[in-house]
Amino acid sequence: MARLSESLAGGRNALAFLDMLAWGEGTSTSPATAMDGYDVIVTGIDRKPEVFKDFTDHPFAKGRASKVINSKGLTSNASGRYQQMLKDWPHYKALLKLPDFSPISQDMLALQHIRECRALPDVLAGRIETAIAKCRNIWASLPGAGYGQREHRLEDLLKQYRLAGGAMS
Repeated sequence: MARLSESLAGGRNALAFLDMLAWGEGTSTSPATAMDGYDVIVTGIDRKPEVFKDFTDHPFAKGRASKVINSKGLTSNASGRYQQMLKDWPHYKALLKLPDFSPISQDMLALQHIRECRALPDVLAGRIETAIAKCRNIWASLPGAGYGQREHRLEDLLKQYRLAGGAMS
């Protein structure tokens, strides 16, 4: 469950959308997580789940090499509950004045991505299909993302959203 308060997130629908994203990215259901996905590092080509314990910064911020994630040599440093990329971290850390890569900071960053996709009003109003479509360029697990990774069916995402307490309009 998202750690941000309902009031800071903007409502129950925002928290449910975050929970749906974590399910979609596979972090909240990872067999390795001890923190509902907040501690998950992208799985590499070796298929070994990995977690991190130091939340002072993005796990790859100190120069760790990105992980090879497929046979074509594609690499990734996606980390945390919403699989945030290192390339985005310095900008958002400064913009949002995030003190660390803690669960609250990860929630704030994910909400900022949703806001920048102009999907937050849709999330808050329960227009989840529209919000998913607007956010698919950020999260590879959303239908139509086109990253060549596993994309979830819209019906499954909507089910997870409702299970997390979200309301549809």
